[in-house]
Amino acid sequence: MVNASFAIPASEFAELKIDTNYDSSNLEQKTKLRHIERHKSCGVSKAILSDGCGGQPCHPHQTLEEDAAWEALKKSIVYFRGKPIGTVAAIDKSQGELNYDQVFMRDFVPSALAFLMKGEPLIVKNFLVETARLQSREKTVDLFKLGQGVMPASFKVHHSDPTKKTEILLADFGEMAIGRVAPVDSGLWWIFLLNAYTSYTVDKSLADTPDCQNAMCLILKLWLSEGFDTSPALLCADGCSMIDRRMGIYGYPIEIQALFFMALRCALILLKGSGNDFVSQILRRIKALRYHLHSYYWLDFQRLNDIYRYKTEEYSETALNKFNVIPESIPDWIFDFMPSRGGYFIGNVSPARMDFRWFCLGNFIAILSSLATGEQAEAILDLVEGRWEELIGQMPLKICYPAMENQEWQIVTGCDPKNTRWSYHNGGSWPVLLWLLVAVSVKLGRPHIGRNALELMEQRLAKDDFPEYYDGRAGRYVGKQARKFQTWSVAGYLVAKMLLDDPTKIGIVSLPEDGQIREPVLKRSNSFP
Repeated sequence: MVNASFAIPASEFAELKIDTNYDSSNLEQKTKLRHIERHKSCGVSKAILSDGCGGQPCHPHQTLEEDAAWEALKKSIVYFRGKPIGTVAAIDKSQGELNYDQVFMRDFVPSALAFLMKGEPLIVKNFLVETARLQSREKTVDLFKLGQGVMPASFKVHHSDPTKKTEILLADFGEMAIGRVAPVDSGLWWIFLLNAYTSYTVDKSLADTPDCQNAMCLILKLWLSEGFDTSPALLCADGCSMIDRRMGIYGYPIEIQALFFMALRCALILLKGSGNDFVSQILRRIKALRYHLHSYYWLDFQRLNDIYRYKTEEYSETALNKFNVIPESIPDWIFDFMPSRGGYFIGNVSPARMDFRWFCLGNFIAILSSLATGEQAEAILDLVEGRWEELIGQMPLKICYPAMENQEWQIVTGCDPKNTRWSYHNGGSWPVLLWLLVAVSVKLGRPHIGRNALELMEQRLAKDDFPEYYDGRAGRYVGKQARKFQTWSVAGYLVAKMLLDDPTKIGIVSLPEDGQIREPVLKRSNSFP
């Protein structure tokens, strides 16, 4: 149910005090106390953040692009039994709904951050509560029962009896998804969002509720279960995350591993009582996961040269080429793409296979979670600056690089007509990813990078009606199957704007380095002279 008016009941909107601490070598700022005043006359609830501006808005004049974005976000709100509960994926009336009329876990994250930064936490709280309840439902796909900890990929409001105005939530745990893949990332995003809400409100009462604590414990039980793996990374099927179609990310994709690291660190902050039984497991897993990703996923010029010279068929505990990667399998494009200064976490590592593609989300979450060291974080941004035309082009931001084409596209995607070269997940440009670029540039004290990308996006995004993605090597064309008024494109833009306007908000989405998690001793290359 989509309602064009966003009117949170005044009785449920409490005055909040914010005291968010963010500790970083580049940005040590403390959010001052803010008083939020509700303005009922506005179409979208306006939270006036008073911060040394004499009680007046510090940025009273919004651009036309911002006005259009807030209006689009307002129209996307879904209500359940009179309460705002999320935002639909898109409100493009020119195409069939398919499943774009549902509230997706991953899609709602940018919307939730926009509402939090605007001073509207209630919709985020409602979303977290209801999805925790959905998790408790029995989940089966073709007579097979899924783990209790699986969170839904999406849900929608269903009117079971229109005459009585009875509403229920219908959830999809993968049984209706294209490819029938359960969403591995949903639980990871849920814990991240619970921590963001707690960080913004400076109130652990929601996180401390039995429902939220139980939801976290079920997710952790699923993630930390023992099996046959010799790797601390999570084993995943193709299509289990933002890239939800066959794109060769099966195995141990960096997006999932970085989100896993982030969610584990958030869980350490949020767990209490019986959840403390997981703390020692989490600490061991964090240490092992960090070592694994630093040792085998990090790539820079020197590391690439080392892999190029690998010997094969090594059989010993001291083998350098532990995954028996054949040097001849290194793609030609990487030798020109890799700059002398810079680096990144590659897409995937498994036996005899290294996926050298750049994946945006995984690398930026690695920075925000402090999985990346300070040096690695700077190297990732150096790569973005050095390869601006390839990764940013004319519309931020490449979801992955480069695109697959010809026979590789046929084999890896199964001739997927939606993932043709430089389109959709196969090298398409996704506006939603802008908020991540801005967040990491703010965290590292290099906001000009995010600002340059934002100014580039503002030239077209609103005029093009906030499409889902853009096509082409430089992202010049609106995607051939892209939905207009894609909600997370709208929300990602707004979050990026608010982070640049008020960098202290970075503490909502970023974790500082944890001194208690000891850094492994690694022998690896140095990206900086």
